[in-house]
Amino acid sequence: MDEPIRRALRRGHTIDITTTGRRTGLPRRIEIVFHNIDGRLIITGMPSRRKRAWLLNLEADPHLTFHLKRSVHADLSGTARVIEDVDERRELATWVSANAWRRIDPEAMVRFSPFIEVTLDAAATDELTTVSASNRV
Repeated sequence: MDEPIRRALRRGHTIDITTTGRRTGLPRRIEIVFHNIDGRLIITGMPSRRKRAWLLNLEADPHLTFHLKRSVHADLSGTARVIEDVDERRELATWVSANAWRRIDPEAMVRFSPFIEVTLDAAATDELTTVSASNRV
């Protein structure tokens, strides 16, 4: 993995992910936020009682594409792990509410937010072509 991608992954920010539709088999792309928590790539969302379609898609097929789109543009293939353990969810929610979304109640996040850990595929990150912001037209 090259250094611009490493730098982009060190801090959380807005990305897109592409999942595979659980019913249609078609690619589904959405914008979402990730956090780098102690070197772990964690995707989460605001608390909601409604289970999101992208989360249902990842439960059916954990493969995804992690699209960097800020200063570095790259499409990274990976695998998602839905985090269901309450203690792990609480630890992550506490970190997010203390470091990223300060007005969010961590207990509401534990109960109603998605938490996904993404593991990037080594082969995909070794063969990337990136375009830095300064090279974009």
